[in-house]
Amino acid sequence: MFKNRQIPWALASLSLSMLLSSLGTSIANVALPTLALAFNASFQQVQWVVLAYLLAITTLIVSVGRLGDIIGRRRLLLGGIGLFTAASVLCAATPSLALLLAARVAQGLGAATMMALTMAFVAETVPKAQTGSAMGLLGTMSAVGTALGPTLSGVLIGGFGWQAIFLVNLPLGILAFVLAQRYLPADRPGRSTAKFDAIGTLLLALSLAAYALAMTLGRGHFGTLNIALLLAAAAGTGLFVFSQTRVASPLVQLAAFRDPALGASLATNVLVATVVMATFVVGPFYLSRALGLSAATVGLVMAIGPAISILGGVLSGQVVDRWGAAAMVVAGLVAMVAGAVALSVLPMLFGVVGYIAAIAILTPGYQLFQAANNTAVMVDVPADQRGVVSGLLSLSRNLGLVTGASVMGAVFAFAAGTADIATARPEAVATGLQATFALAALLLVAAVAIAAASSRGAETKKAPG
Repeated sequence: MFKNRQIPWALASLSLSMLLSSLGTSIANVALPTLALAFNASFQQVQWVVLAYLLAITTLIVSVGRLGDIIGRRRLLLGGIGLFTAASVLCAATPSLALLLAARVAQGLGAATMMALTMAFVAETVPKAQTGSAMGLLGTMSAVGTALGPTLSGVLIGGFGWQAIFLVNLPLGILAFVLAQRYLPADRPGRSTAKFDAIGTLLLALSLAAYALAMTLGRGHFGTLNIALLLAAAAGTGLFVFSQTRVASPLVQLAAFRDPALGASLATNVLVATVVMATFVVGPFYLSRALGLSAATVGLVMAIGPAISILGGVLSGQVVDRWGAAAMVVAGLVAMVAGAVALSVLPMLFGVVGYIAAIAILTPGYQLFQAANNTAVMVDVPADQRGVVSGLLSLSRNLGLVTGASVMGAVFAFAAGTADIATARPEAVATGLQATFALAALLLVAAVAIAAASSRGAETKKAPG
């Protein structure tokens, strides 16, 4: 596919980095009951093993992207891979839950670096005409990490103990480091004159942490603490925006948001991720409670979406290269609208077959959107802004995921008419599914409108006269 012999090896290093960062989230979920026993802790306490990692990524991903623009992306990516790998070993060797959480924060910082800089490297690694294919490959590796984590975790814990779910990162991390050091393009000589915005970094990190905690604490039930955290996030965001207008070298160039294409891409990314998370939140309850499937069967059905993502990721990228990113963003979103409508209708008519058919419509649309949206944003970004813009893309996806887990979960429970979905009647769960994905379809229609308006605006801007 690529002409230059160096390119496949460079892409292999980027793919491994993306795989490791996504694996770091999914592989720990299955281990939570085992960790609760190992450290004599409550389930609420060990949930922070996952939450600490996600918070580190969410709060720092934009900042490390910007830091890479300033000090050199290759240098920082190597540091991120090294930190992730070393922190994985520390996770396995820790004697207490507190130290495990600290190691997971360090691991999350390494993962944030890898996630922010892999997409930024694409423009320096592959020809512009093949950007979509490379983005599709990275999307595939993210799906592989997400899908592989639960199965791999179960095998490793059963055979070698919980420590193995972290130690498995050691050989993969070393391989990613060696490939990146040897095949990724070297940083340009000379140091950037830009200074790192420490105040902006702190304000953004605190604001994002407050928002993420507001969305995750309480499992969708908002109380005084959640509201206080949302107010803190809003205040922090306001201070962050103000600070960016007062520094010579801001963390985020606010002027970039005057480009409607970037704002549209980030907004649609949030909406799409919100809907995708709904499938993970709602799907297992519907399959088990409404359809009465066993846990093993539920696992198999839930694996179909990631499997489709793995098979279709690179193909989606090739389609983007052939037909253009802007058109394929809209096409992917339209397919997702059809998938969301199908999820609200087909399972009621055809049971598990209808559910699978709807997922088979939604997932390819998501893969096409992701490859096209990432390509549309990154293909023409100035070299000194690629890291921070890549970080903003990843951040918008993460914010959508945490919002979807809370908001769509709350919509599901409200429509089902119960506070405890685990004990809800089958017909109530079915009603919840219908309402949740009817809302999801409306969110995606809004995303289509945003993307179409952005595309028309870009065409008008290019038109002569």
